[in-house]
Amino acid sequence: MLPVLRSCLRNARVVFSRGDYCSHAVSSPQLSSLLTTTTSDHQEKCLDSRNQSNVNLVAAKARVGSSPDEIILSLAHDQVCNNIEVTDDLVDKLLFRFKDDWKSALGVFRWAGLRPGYKHRPDAYDMMVDILGKMKQMDQMRALLEEMNRNHLLTLKTVGKAMRRFSGAGKWEDAVRMFDGLGTFGLEKNTESMNLLLDTLCKESKVDQARVIFLELKSHIFPDARTFNIFIHGWCKANRVDEAHWTLQEMKGHGCRPCVISYSTIILFYCSQYNFSKVYELLDEMEAQGCPPNVVTYTTITVFLAKSQNAEEALQLTQRMKSAGCKPDTLFYNSLIHILGRAGRFQEAVDVFEKEMPNTGISRDASTYNCMIAMLCHRGQVSKALTLLKEMETSTLCKLDGQTFYPLFKSCFRLGDMNLLSQLLDDMVKKHQLSLDRSAYALLIHGLCRANKCEWAYHLFEEMIGKDIVPKYQTCRLLLEEVKLKNMYDTAEKIEDYMKKL
Repeated sequence: MLPVLRSCLRNARVVFSRGDYCSHAVSSPQLSSLLTTTTSDHQEKCLDSRNQSNVNLVAAKARVGSSPDEIILSLAHDQVCNNIEVTDDLVDKLLFRFKDDWKSALGVFRWAGLRPGYKHRPDAYDMMVDILGKMKQMDQMRALLEEMNRNHLLTLKTVGKAMRRFSGAGKWEDAVRMFDGLGTFGLEKNTESMNLLLDTLCKESKVDQARVIFLELKSHIFPDARTFNIFIHGWCKANRVDEAHWTLQEMKGHGCRPCVISYSTIILFYCSQYNFSKVYELLDEMEAQGCPPNVVTYTTITVFLAKSQNAEEALQLTQRMKSAGCKPDTLFYNSLIHILGRAGRFQEAVDVFEKEMPNTGISRDASTYNCMIAMLCHRGQVSKALTLLKEMETSTLCKLDGQTFYPLFKSCFRLGDMNLLSQLLDDMVKKHQLSLDRSAYALLIHGLCRANKCEWAYHLFEEMIGKDIVPKYQTCRLLLEEVKLKNMYDTAEKIEDYMKKL
């Protein structure tokens, strides 16, 4: 019998034995509801556990470094995997697990698509497009896009992901060609799709090219406020703030009123230059134009004031924000906790986390917890940090990410607790479906080398290379020196061979 149910029934028997039925006894409908709820919760937990077990089983068969075809064959010939029911949830979790390992991701994606009775959703295709593009596998991405087009699965969302990945890989012309060919995908060239292309180019520092394309298109595709805000962001990113100011005027000429996003983007530029006199000028201009700054504007300024060692001025600005009637949000509180922590005002940061946020009804997100966990680890309060980690795991409002674990990994190295490190690493990858990126591998390999755990470090090094994640030269160098000290000559030779290819 379930422990919760056993306890409830035991309490019910105590009440009944007292004979005080009217005021305390659990009624039959209430008990029935309790039984149903408890059973439902148990079934849901069992289902989640089974789904997680299936994810781990399939993931274990998708060997790191294998080709997608090898992975498909390995899964197809495995009786246990063939007995697993393929669901959308299973595919989503596997793709999330392998988001930094395109070979394994593509292998399990193809395997799932071949299973009888299962058909991939468009969202799964989009995830696969994004993974291939992120890992610079452009030929594979193109092939998948062609497949989607044949099956009438391409949407503007897919096109947006592909254009961003093309531009990120230095192939911005391919992004433009994709826009030109929207008609062949059954999609329309309009303000929304034009903005998608312009935004893609501007974010990849191709604002001049975006401007030329805009001048060609604006005669038959009418721009909106977002179009100009994209250019304001692009000019600021290119350190050409004068053009950003000029775009504000152009915006007005097209009948679009500059909004808080328009001004806040330029404020962000001046903040990055630590030119706070210009920042305060723009704040005054916003208020004069009837466009008061919002919480994002204030948060941006406070963050950069803190970075410039002006923590007290940053905290004064938070008071100005509250006086203006601008309500704090989660991101504001996250920055406030960070500022207080850096200013050495730890207890005030804790009070914001434990009292002010709950009292104002502002929910905590992953970044809130990550900031507190990092702060606690830095102060050597690892047990409290682990308590917050457990709290995150039970929260429905936030999802753990890599940044949650990095301070804890560092604490493990400081404490020399390799058992805790192993447990945390296992939970990160298997329990929470998080993959290690280049920074995480570097952190672990460097830490393990210093902890005299070269074999473990080399295992992670091999795993990293198998995922086509290129390590930094200094990571290779450190690992090579450590394995030589341990007389691991075969391993040293393999590392040297790899370094020659870099």
